[in-house]
Amino acid sequence: MELFLLNTSHGLMPMYDSDYEAKKKLKIGTTYKAKITVPRNLDFHRKYFALINCAWEYQNEGVQAHFKNSVDLFRKSVEVSAGWCEQEYSITRNEWYERSKSIAFDKMDGAEFSTLYDAVKNVLFTVFLKNIDEQTFVNELINF
Repeated sequence: MELFLLNTSHGLMPMYDSDYEAKKKLKIGTTYKAKITVPRNLDFHRKYFALINCAWEYQNEGVQAHFKNSVDLFRKSVEVSAGWCEQEYSITRNEWYERSKSIAFDKMDGAEFSTLYDAVKNVLFTVFLKNIDEQTFVNELINF
């Protein structure tokens, strides 16, 4: 079970209705072990995917076809180019290749995610959005 809790002077309080409902299931007087972490900013996570989706929309059909018309393949390729990757060996291809690392909430903290966001944005404007004014792009980003 995972809950979002707010630390107050009276103790830890559930953040959302679903967290309150989950906490109600815990028995009074029972000892529980908890791992305390600061969650990533969900709005910033959404902004990241808006950045990727907006950049994808700027790509012509040829670029989109190159990525098999998959925004997810596009995102992962940009992440690899931004340095967010691991080396893996393919036995069938007999070669090493780079695979993007997970960006799941439990795999990276807010600071790492912010660094990734900046690196991905740099790759996008260096490679895919060279002729796009950044302010115009930011204005379009609001629509995503």
